[in-house]
Amino acid sequence: MPFTKRFTPDEILKDLPLWSKAPGDRDAIQRTVKFEDFNAAFGFMTRVALWADKADHHPEWFNVYNRVEVLLTTHDAGGLSDLDQKLAKFIDSIAPG
Repeated sequence: MPFTKRFTPDEILKDLPLWSKAPGDRDAIQRTVKFEDFNAAFGFMTRVALWADKADHHPEWFNVYNRVEVLLTTHDAGGLSDLDQKLAKFIDSIAPG
């Protein structure tokens, strides 16, 4: 699925209060999600992976035990796009607050 709209970090973050701008000069957003245990974190990653694969848009992420750090950007767009917005909203819909 190709992207159709580009965003600046400030634009995309208006609708994503649980996310923040990635450090440095990357046009990317990030969120850390904590779970009860590794099993819950891995289950979350599996659900995101299935969604991301269907959308052909994959997160950069890191997992240690019950914590998943997610970074979103659209490499083809050279920054943030509507694909990041959609994936962030999906993540928000399944992640604990």
